[in-house]
Amino acid sequence: MGVAARVWAVLWSVAGLIALPTPLAALDYPTRPIQVIVPLAAGGPGDILMRVVAERMGELLRQRVVIDNRPGAGSNVGFGAAARAPADGYTLLLGLAPLSINPSLFRSVPYDPIKDFVPITRIATFPLVITANPSIPANNLKEFIAYVRARPGELNYGSSGLGSTPHLAGVLMDKVAGTKMVHVPYGGVPAAMTDLITNRIQVMFAGPPIALPFLKEGKIKAFAVASEVPSATVPGVPTASSSGFPGFEIATWYGLLAPAGTPNEIITKLHGVLGQVLSDPAIKQKLLQLGADVAFDKQPSVFADYIKRDIPYWQELVKSSGARID
Repeated sequence: MGVAARVWAVLWSVAGLIALPTPLAALDYPTRPIQVIVPLAAGGPGDILMRVVAERMGELLRQRVVIDNRPGAGSNVGFGAAARAPADGYTLLLGLAPLSINPSLFRSVPYDPIKDFVPITRIATFPLVITANPSIPANNLKEFIAYVRARPGELNYGSSGLGSTPHLAGVLMDKVAGTKMVHVPYGGVPAAMTDLITNRIQVMFAGPPIALPFLKEGKIKAFAVASEVPSATVPGVPTASSSGFPGFEIATWYGLLAPAGTPNEIITKLHGVLGQVLSDPAIKQKLLQLGADVAFDKQPSVFADYIKRDIPYWQELVKSSGARID
């Protein structure tokens, strides 16, 4: 072999080595702790849910999975931080419904929900429950809707804030059922629930973690759950559809995503690990106690398609609500 041929052979060998690190790194992954950006304050249902899942993930991956709380600006702070993170599998994001809602709600957001992330799988859903103050003389959803229809503009419903899922649930109800309620935004769910109990507001679309204790005590009543199928989190409460209210399905979802460009081998490995985590009966029970229904997508592409459908769905509701945050 001539000198020139030997030089080219060396160059091609080096080029081959340069091309190998990503697959090799993916095969060895993870070799250090993984952080999950949670765009919520510590201590809430979504944060606790991710901590339960992260602990089991760490056991299976044999590396710590650390929670990094980044609340603020309707979760945009955390979403933006995750969008800018290295695409190496060591920074992940706990996504939730505002990931799809915020681009329509805020004048600008620091991320693109499609281009900036690779979905892995949903983890859980918190279906919303149609709840009311016990003073409302209705025993089922049909009676409740008839009562609200007969009093346009008289009943108030509370939410955790402008553009939140409980707010948009009220918009959806007005649209689908022909009701006309008055939205009262609060700084958080606990304040809204307090006013529901004291009848300052009459209606609230609440997640099971908030609603369940007060339902058990008889301080509020529940008419239906806004999910496609009955939820194990609120046993005995029928779906809106089975109660003669088709088209009313709305829930807060949680799922794991990675920054765009994360190697497919890593996404596949994380998806497989999450499949093991979410099929664990002990994990299912813990999430159920938090008021969450386990959700697992058979392929990452299923979650990706879900988000693509979710964006225009929320966009329409936000537009109907007239909500806008600068």
